[in-house]
Amino acid sequence: MSRVIHFEIPSGDPEHLAEFYRRLFGWEITNWGGPVEYWLVPTGPESEPGIHGAIARRDVREGTRNTISVASADETLRKVVQAGGKALSPKMAVPGVGYHALCQDPEGNVFGIMEMDPEAK
Repeated sequence: MSRVIHFEIPSGDPEHLAEFYRRLFGWEITNWGGPVEYWLVPTGPESEPGIHGAIARRDVREGTRNTISVASADETLRKVVQAGGKALSPKMAVPGVGYHALCQDPEGNVFGIMEMDPEAK
């Protein structure tokens, strides 16, 4: 079964919003340091239920976006279209993680899918 594994919160000022969530929940949020502005949000220890997320520079997205783990990004993108949704992007490699793509359900809600790289840790 596919599960929600990640969330993204859009922000016009990610550094400022990161400070808000640090103060509110005690999260240790850090800038990823990659080619895009992306702040990693670990929400607790791996031994507890829950998911981790990120704060990302606001683009066209509205609201929190969830990413769902899938066995095959290609197959899931086909299924999204067959079920009446849209594939908004092709799968893209995320080095050391896997393959990510954006989709939209029939009501316009955007979500991500992630095919994990079994070699990544």
